[in-house]
Amino acid sequence: MKFKALLLAFCLVSVASFAQDKVKYSKEDIKKMEMYLFNEGFNTPSPKKTSTVILKDGTTYKGFCGKIDTKKGQIFEVSIKDSISKKSTTFNADQIDEMYVYPSNAEKYAKVAKYMGNIRNFGTKSLNKNTTNERIHFVNQTVSLKNKKDDKEFLMQVINPGFDNIISVYHDPRAKETTGFSVMGSPQLGGGVIKSYYVKKGDKVMWLHKDDFEDNYDFLFGDNAEFMKKYPKKSIEWDYFSFLVSEYTQITNG
Repeated sequence: MKFKALLLAFCLVSVASFAQDKVKYSKEDIKKMEMYLFNEGFNTPSPKKTSTVILKDGTTYKGFCGKIDTKKGQIFEVSIKDSISKKSTTFNADQIDEMYVYPSNAEKYAKVAKYMGNIRNFGTKSLNKNTTNERIHFVNQTVSLKNKKDDKEFLMQVINPGFDNIISVYHDPRAKETTGFSVMGSPQLGGGVIKSYYVKKGDKVMWLHKDDFEDNYDFLFGDNAEFMKKYPKKSIEWDYFSFLVSEYTQITNG
């Protein structure tokens, strides 16, 4: 009898503990958390608009991006053509501190078509971010591609400007998306959620895949008790990632 009583008490404690780790969100809350707050990731700069390259020594170059070389999708070499002299200068990523470019029209058109092809996008993403005329910000970061390769310096696009002072999120050009389905060529239902990003917190830069999100949740957000109480890892989903980064930043900054 004592063993049964102890077993029952253990079960009750476990259930109570599990209940504390779960938060039931309203439909309005979930809709808010599913909104995609990151900027759209672009891979192709416009060759017709002036780009700006700032070297580590503070020297600034302005001109047209005549050539960009990539490795696994990430930029590691850039050629800038001076608008007056027409002379091209090539820089390796390890020379560059920051770069500002504009997205190409061709890629913007492709992203609009993709946006219109998924019904889910209408309620979670901003079409304006797919057609932006604003400059795209790249920064030099030393990363291990997919956490497997040797560390190397690349120019990576910051996709959470405005709330990147604690956690910076960078576009993964080779990221896949969750799959949905369509009927007879109709717009896709479901899917379209980006599966991976590069993320920096403190001195650590890592490739974060949705399958590893729960394992890294405490590292990303665990130093903020208020946030963890509102958004315990057992209650959230990968789909909410951009919201969670934004919310964590606001709560931490007070």
